[in-house]
Amino acid sequence: MAQFINPFSDWGFKHIFGREISKDLLICFLNDLFAGEFVIKSLAFGNKEQIGLSKDSREVIFDIYCTTDEGKEIIVEMQNRGQEHFIDRALYYTSRVIVNQGIKGEWDYDIRPVYTICFMNFIDPLLPFGKFRTDMILADRDNGKMVSDKIRMVYLMLPFFEKTETECETDFERWIFVLKNMNTFERMPFLAKNAVFKKLAEISDLRTLSKKDMDKYEDSIRIMRDAYATYKYAIKTGLEDGRKQGLEEGMAQGIEKGMAQGMAQGMAQGIEKGIEKGMAQGIEKGMAQGIEKGKAEAEHLKNIEFAKLMLSDGDSTEKIQRYTGLTAEEINEIAQSLH
Repeated sequence: MAQFINPFSDWGFKHIFGREISKDLLICFLNDLFAGEFVIKSLAFGNKEQIGLSKDSREVIFDIYCTTDEGKEIIVEMQNRGQEHFIDRALYYTSRVIVNQGIKGEWDYDIRPVYTICFMNFIDPLLPFGKFRTDMILADRDNGKMVSDKIRMVYLMLPFFEKTETECETDFERWIFVLKNMNTFERMPFLAKNAVFKKLAEISDLRTLSKKDMDKYEDSIRIMRDAYATYKYAIKTGLEDGRKQGLEEGMAQGIEKGMAQGMAQGMAQGIEKGIEKGMAQGIEKGMAQGIEKGKAEAEHLKNIEFAKLMLSDGDSTEKIQRYTGLTAEEINEIAQSLH
Protein backbone atom coordinates (compact mmCIF):
# COMPACT_ATOMS: atom_id res chain seq x y z
CA MET A 1 0.00 0.00 0.00
CA ALA A 2 1.29 3.48 -0.94
CA GLN A 3 2.64 5.46 1.98
CA PHE A 4 3.31 8.80 0.27
CA ILE A 5 1.14 11.40 -1.41
CA ASN A 6 0.83 11.64 -5.17
CA PRO A 7 2.90 14.70 -6.15
CA PHE A 8 0.98 15.09 -9.38
CA SER A 9 -2.25 15.93 -7.70
CA ASP A 10 -2.67 19.68 -7.50
CA TRP A 11 -2.74 19.76 -3.70
CA GLY A 12 0.10 17.25 -3.39
CA PHE A 13 2.41 19.20 -5.72
CA LYS A 14 1.87 22.45 -3.83
CA HIS A 15 2.12 20.68 -0.46
CA ILE A 16 5.63 19.53 -1.36
CA PHE A 17 7.00 22.59 -3.18
CA GLY A 18 4.69 25.53 -2.53
CA ARG A 19 4.84 26.14 1.24
CA GLU A 20 7.22 28.11 3.43
CA ILE A 21 7.85 25.06 5.60
CA SER A 22 9.02 23.06 2.56
CA LYS A 23 10.75 25.91 0.70
CA ASP A 24 14.16 24.23 1.10
CA LEU A 25 12.85 21.27 -0.94
CA LEU A 26 12.12 23.59 -3.87
CA ILE A 27 15.52 25.27 -3.51
CA CYS A 28 17.27 21.88 -3.56
CA PHE A 29 15.33 20.72 -6.57
CA LEU A 30 16.00 23.94 -8.54
CA ASN A 31 19.71 23.85 -7.67
CA ASP A 32 19.91 20.25 -8.89
CA LEU A 33 17.96 21.21 -12.04
CA PHE A 34 20.36 24.07 -12.84
CA ALA A 35 23.49 22.41 -11.44
CA GLY A 36 26.66 24.02 -12.76
CA GLU A 37 24.86 27.19 -13.92
CA PHE A 38 23.95 29.07 -10.75
CA VAL A 39 23.12 28.44 -7.09
CA ILE A 40 19.95 29.62 -5.37
CA LYS A 41 20.56 30.52 -1.73
CA SER A 42 17.06 31.64 -0.91
CA LEU A 43 13.78 32.46 -2.59
CA ALA A 44 10.51 34.19 -1.85
CA PHE A 45 7.10 33.00 -2.96
CA GLY A 46 5.24 35.57 -5.02
CA ASN A 47 1.60 36.14 -5.90
CA LYS A 48 0.53 33.23 -8.09
CA GLU A 49 -2.23 35.35 -9.60
CA GLN A 50 -0.82 37.50 -12.39
CA ILE A 51 -3.24 40.32 -13.18
CA GLY A 52 -3.38 41.58 -16.77
CA LEU A 53 -2.40 45.03 -17.96
CA SER A 54 -6.04 46.06 -18.40
CA LYS A 55 -9.31 45.18 -16.69
CA ASP A 56 -10.27 43.10 -19.73
CA SER A 57 -7.06 41.07 -19.68
CA ARG A 58 -7.25 37.46 -18.60
CA GLU A 59 -5.88 36.55 -15.17
CA VAL A 60 -3.14 33.90 -15.04
CA ILE A 61 -2.73 31.60 -12.02
CA PHE A 62 0.53 29.66 -11.60
CA ASP A 63 1.09 26.48 -9.59
CA ILE A 64 4.24 27.95 -8.00
CA TYR A 65 5.78 31.39 -8.54
CA CYS A 66 8.88 32.60 -6.74
CA THR A 67 11.85 34.95 -6.94
CA THR A 68 15.43 33.92 -6.12
CA ASP A 69 17.94 35.89 -4.12
CA GLU A 70 19.55 36.99 -7.41
CA GLY A 71 16.26 38.31 -8.78
CA LYS A 72 15.42 35.45 -11.15
CA GLU A 73 11.68 34.88 -11.36
CA ILE A 74 10.74 31.20 -11.55
CA ILE A 75 7.44 29.58 -12.49
CA VAL A 76 6.92 25.88 -11.76
CA GLU A 77 3.99 24.19 -13.48
CA MET A 78 2.69 20.63 -13.23
CA GLN A 79 0.50 19.28 -16.04
CA ASN A 80 -0.97 15.77 -16.14
CA ARG A 81 -2.79 15.88 -19.49
CA GLY A 82 -1.69 17.15 -22.85
CA GLN A 83 -3.07 20.31 -24.43
CA GLU A 84 -3.00 21.29 -28.07
CA HIS A 85 -1.03 24.49 -27.40
CA PHE A 86 0.85 23.59 -24.23
CA ILE A 87 4.21 24.86 -25.55
CA ASP A 88 2.60 28.19 -26.44
CA ARG A 89 0.92 28.30 -23.02
CA ALA A 90 4.31 28.13 -21.30
CA LEU A 91 5.60 30.89 -23.57
CA TYR A 92 2.54 33.00 -22.75
CA TYR A 93 2.97 32.50 -19.00
CA THR A 94 6.64 33.41 -19.18
CA SER A 95 5.95 36.46 -21.32
CA ARG A 96 3.25 37.71 -18.94
CA VAL A 97 5.71 37.77 -16.06
CA ILE A 98 8.21 39.68 -18.21
CA VAL A 99 5.57 42.19 -19.32
CA ASN A 100 4.46 42.76 -15.73
CA GLN A 101 7.98 43.94 -14.90
CA GLY A 102 7.33 47.08 -16.93
CA ILE A 103 7.57 50.39 -15.11
CA LYS A 104 5.44 53.43 -15.93
CA GLY A 105 7.36 56.50 -16.97
CA GLU A 106 11.06 56.44 -17.76
CA TRP A 107 12.39 52.88 -18.03
CA ASP A 108 15.39 51.36 -19.81
CA TYR A 109 13.89 47.83 -20.28
CA ASP A 110 16.22 46.28 -17.72
CA ILE A 111 14.22 43.09 -17.11
CA ARG A 112 14.93 40.22 -14.75
CA PRO A 113 15.31 36.65 -16.05
CA VAL A 114 12.14 34.56 -16.04
CA TYR A 115 12.38 30.77 -16.08
CA THR A 116 9.43 28.39 -16.47
CA ILE A 117 9.80 24.75 -15.45
CA CYS A 118 7.08 22.40 -16.73
CA PHE A 119 6.54 18.93 -15.27
CA MET A 120 4.73 17.07 -18.05
CA ASN A 121 3.05 13.75 -17.32
CA PHE A 122 2.43 13.29 -21.05
CA ILE A 123 4.26 13.42 -24.39
CA ASP A 124 4.02 16.58 -26.46
CA PRO A 125 4.51 15.92 -30.21
CA LEU A 126 6.19 19.31 -30.73
CA LEU A 127 9.11 18.42 -28.45
CA PRO A 128 11.91 16.00 -29.45
CA PHE A 129 10.57 12.45 -29.19
CA GLY A 130 12.36 10.29 -26.65
CA LYS A 131 14.04 13.25 -24.94
CA PHE A 132 13.18 13.73 -21.27
CA ARG A 133 14.48 17.29 -20.82
CA THR A 134 14.26 20.13 -23.34
CA ASP A 135 15.58 23.63 -22.54
CA MET A 136 14.41 26.47 -24.77
CA ILE A 137 16.33 29.75 -24.83
CA LEU A 138 16.78 32.78 -27.09
CA ALA A 139 19.70 31.81 -29.31
CA ASP A 140 21.15 32.43 -32.76
CA ARG A 141 19.65 29.94 -35.17
CA ASP A 142 22.91 29.25 -37.02
CA ASN A 143 25.50 28.91 -34.25
CA GLY A 144 23.22 28.13 -31.27
CA LYS A 145 24.84 30.87 -29.17
CA MET A 146 22.54 32.32 -26.53
CA VAL A 147 21.48 35.88 -27.26
CA SER A 148 19.69 36.62 -23.97
CA ASP A 149 19.32 34.84 -20.64
CA LYS A 150 16.12 36.72 -19.78
CA ILE A 151 13.72 33.97 -20.90
CA ARG A 152 13.99 30.20 -20.55
CA MET A 153 11.55 27.33 -20.58
CA VAL A 154 12.42 23.86 -19.30
CA TYR A 155 10.15 21.00 -20.35
CA LEU A 156 10.42 17.73 -18.40
CA MET A 157 8.51 14.94 -20.18
CA LEU A 158 8.26 12.31 -17.45
CA PRO A 159 7.18 9.39 -19.70
CA PHE A 160 10.67 9.52 -21.27
CA PHE A 161 12.47 9.22 -17.92
CA GLU A 162 12.99 5.45 -17.66
CA LYS A 163 15.90 5.07 -15.24
CA THR A 164 15.57 2.67 -12.35
CA GLU A 165 16.54 3.43 -8.75
CA THR A 166 20.02 1.93 -9.16
CA GLU A 167 20.61 3.71 -12.49
CA CYS A 168 20.14 7.22 -11.04
CA GLU A 169 23.55 8.89 -10.79
CA THR A 170 22.81 12.54 -9.91
CA ASP A 171 20.54 14.14 -7.33
CA PHE A 172 18.47 15.61 -10.19
CA GLU A 173 17.85 12.12 -11.58
CA ARG A 174 16.98 10.92 -8.07
CA TRP A 175 14.47 13.77 -7.73
CA ILE A 176 12.75 12.81 -10.98
CA PHE A 177 12.71 9.11 -10.08
CA VAL A 178 11.15 9.86 -6.70
CA LEU A 179 8.55 12.32 -8.00
CA LYS A 180 7.52 10.00 -10.82
CA ASN A 181 7.09 6.95 -8.57
CA MET A 182 6.50 8.35 -5.08
CA ASN A 183 2.81 7.43 -4.86
CA THR A 184 3.79 3.75 -5.24
CA PHE A 185 6.58 3.69 -2.61
CA GLU A 186 6.34 1.90 0.70
CA ARG A 187 9.69 3.39 1.64
CA MET A 188 11.52 6.48 0.39
CA PRO A 189 14.71 5.65 -1.53
CA PHE A 190 18.01 7.58 -1.45
CA LEU A 191 17.75 8.45 2.26
CA ALA A 192 21.46 7.75 2.62
CA LYS A 193 22.35 9.78 -0.48
CA ASN A 194 20.93 13.15 0.51
CA ALA A 195 19.14 14.42 3.62
CA VAL A 196 16.63 16.25 1.44
CA PHE A 197 14.91 12.96 0.65
CA LYS A 198 14.44 12.30 4.36
CA LYS A 199 12.59 15.61 4.72
CA LEU A 200 10.62 14.84 1.53
CA ALA A 201 9.55 11.53 3.13
CA GLU A 202 8.43 13.29 6.30
CA ILE A 203 6.42 15.96 4.49
CA SER A 204 4.78 13.58 2.03
CA ASP A 205 3.97 10.73 4.44
CA LEU A 206 0.20 10.18 4.31
CA ARG A 207 0.16 9.07 7.94
CA THR A 208 1.35 12.47 9.14
CA LEU A 209 -1.40 14.48 7.41
CA SER A 210 -4.08 16.09 9.53
CA LYS A 211 -7.68 15.20 8.80
CA LYS A 212 -8.17 18.57 7.16
CA ASP A 213 -5.15 18.08 4.89
CA MET A 214 -6.18 14.50 4.16
CA ASP A 215 -9.61 15.71 3.05
CA LYS A 216 -7.98 18.28 0.74
CA TYR A 217 -5.63 15.64 -0.63
CA GLU A 218 -8.45 13.16 -1.29
CA ASP A 219 -10.47 15.87 -3.03
CA SER A 220 -7.44 16.62 -5.19
CA ILE A 221 -7.01 12.94 -6.04
CA ARG A 222 -10.70 12.67 -6.93
CA ILE A 223 -10.45 15.69 -9.23
CA MET A 224 -7.34 14.23 -10.87
CA ARG A 225 -9.03 10.84 -11.38
CA ASP A 226 -12.20 12.45 -12.74
CA ALA A 227 -10.10 14.45 -15.18
CA TYR A 228 -8.31 11.28 -16.24
CA ALA A 229 -11.60 9.40 -16.67
CA THR A 230 -12.99 12.28 -18.75
CA TYR A 231 -9.82 12.29 -20.83
CA LYS A 232 -10.02 8.52 -21.47
CA TYR A 233 -13.72 8.75 -22.31
CA ALA A 234 -13.04 11.57 -24.75
CA ILE A 235 -10.41 9.43 -26.46
CA LYS A 236 -12.76 6.44 -26.60
CA THR A 237 -15.73 8.39 -27.98
CA GLY A 238 -13.41 10.21 -30.35
CA LEU A 239 -12.15 6.89 -31.70
CA GLU A 240 -15.68 5.54 -32.03
CA ASP A 241 -16.89 8.71 -33.75
CA GLY A 242 -13.83 8.60 -35.97
CA ARG A 243 -14.51 4.98 -36.95
CA LYS A 244 -18.17 5.75 -37.67
CA GLN A 245 -17.36 8.84 -39.69
CA GLY A 246 -14.57 6.97 -41.48
CA LEU A 247 -16.98 4.13 -42.33
CA GLU A 248 -19.60 6.54 -43.63
CA GLU A 249 -17.09 8.51 -45.66
CA GLY A 250 -15.52 5.29 -46.90
CA MET A 251 -18.89 3.94 -48.02
CA ALA A 252 -19.75 7.23 -49.73
CA GLN A 253 -16.41 7.29 -51.51
CA GLY A 254 -16.78 3.60 -52.36
CA ILE A 255 -20.22 4.17 -53.87
CA GLU A 256 -19.00 7.18 -55.82
CA LYS A 257 -15.93 5.34 -57.05
CA GLY A 258 -17.98 2.23 -57.80
CA MET A 259 -20.47 4.25 -59.82
CA ALA A 260 -17.65 5.93 -61.74
CA GLN A 261 -15.96 2.61 -62.46
CA GLY A 262 -19.31 1.02 -63.32
CA MET A 263 -20.14 3.81 -65.74
CA ALA A 264 -16.70 3.59 -67.32
CA GLN A 265 -16.94 -0.19 -67.68
CA GLY A 266 -20.52 0.08 -68.91
CA MET A 267 -19.56 2.63 -71.53
CA ALA A 268 -16.61 0.49 -72.65
CA GLN A 269 -18.77 -2.62 -72.87
CA GLY A 270 -21.52 -0.64 -74.60
CA ILE A 271 -19.08 0.72 -77.17
CA GLU A 272 -17.66 -2.75 -77.75
CA LYS A 273 -21.08 -4.32 -78.15
CA GLY A 274 -22.18 -1.37 -80.30
CA ILE A 275 -19.22 -1.91 -82.59
CA GLU A 276 -19.98 -5.62 -82.82
CA LYS A 277 -23.64 -5.00 -83.54
CA GLY A 278 -22.82 -2.21 -85.99
CA MET A 279 -20.42 -4.44 -87.86
CA ALA A 280 -23.00 -7.24 -88.03
CA GLN A 281 -25.68 -4.88 -89.28
CA GLY A 282 -23.23 -3.30 -91.73
CA ILE A 283 -22.25 -6.68 -93.13
CA GLU A 284 -25.89 -7.72 -93.39
CA LYS A 285 -26.89 -4.46 -95.07
CA GLY A 286 -23.83 -4.58 -97.34
CA MET A 287 -24.67 -8.11 -98.44
CA ALA A 288 -28.27 -7.13 -99.15
CA GLN A 289 -27.14 -4.13 -101.15
CA GLY A 290 -24.62 -6.30 -103.01
CA ILE A 291 -27.30 -8.83 -103.92
CA GLU A 292 -29.62 -6.10 -105.14
CA LYS A 293 -26.83 -4.55 -107.18
CA GLY A 294 -25.95 -7.95 -108.60
CA LYS A 295 -29.53 -8.59 -109.60
CA ALA A 296 -29.72 -5.18 -111.28
CA GLU A 297 -26.51 -5.77 -113.22
CA ALA A 298 -27.68 -9.22 -114.30
CA GLU A 299 -31.01 -7.76 -115.52
CA HIS A 300 -29.13 -5.03 -117.43
CA LEU A 301 -26.92 -7.59 -119.17
CA LYS A 302 -29.98 -9.65 -120.08
CA ASN A 303 -31.60 -6.55 -121.64
CA ILE A 304 -28.45 -5.83 -123.64
CA GLU A 305 -28.47 -9.36 -125.11
CA PHE A 306 -32.19 -9.05 -125.86
CA ALA A 307 -31.51 -5.69 -127.59
CA LYS A 308 -28.86 -7.33 -129.78
CA LEU A 309 -31.39 -9.94 -130.95
CA MET A 310 -34.01 -7.28 -131.71
CA LEU A 311 -31.46 -5.23 -133.68
CA SER A 312 -30.57 -8.32 -135.68
CA ASP A 313 -34.28 -8.73 -136.51
CA GLY A 314 -34.37 -5.09 -137.70
CA ASP A 315 -36.58 -3.77 -134.89
CA SER A 316 -36.69 -0.01 -134.34
CA THR A 317 -34.98 1.79 -131.52
CA GLU A 318 -38.33 2.84 -130.00
CA LYS A 319 -39.53 -0.77 -129.87
CA ILE A 320 -36.33 -1.98 -128.30
CA GLN A 321 -36.63 0.75 -125.63
CA ARG A 322 -40.14 -0.41 -124.74
CA TYR A 323 -39.08 -4.03 -124.28
CA THR A 324 -35.67 -3.56 -122.58
CA GLY A 325 -35.87 -0.20 -120.77
CA LEU A 326 -32.52 0.78 -122.31
CA THR A 327 -31.87 4.35 -123.40
CA ALA A 328 -31.50 5.37 -127.06
CA GLU A 329 -27.80 6.07 -126.45
CA GLU A 330 -27.25 2.58 -125.01
CA ILE A 331 -29.06 1.01 -128.00
CA ASN A 332 -26.94 3.01 -130.50
CA GLU A 333 -23.75 1.87 -128.70
CA ILE A 334 -24.95 -1.75 -128.93
CA ALA A 335 -25.77 -1.33 -132.66
CA GLN A 336 -22.29 0.08 -133.37
CA SER A 337 -20.67 -2.82 -131.53
CA LEU A 338 -22.43 -5.25 -133.89
CA HIS A 339 -20.87 -3.74 -137.07
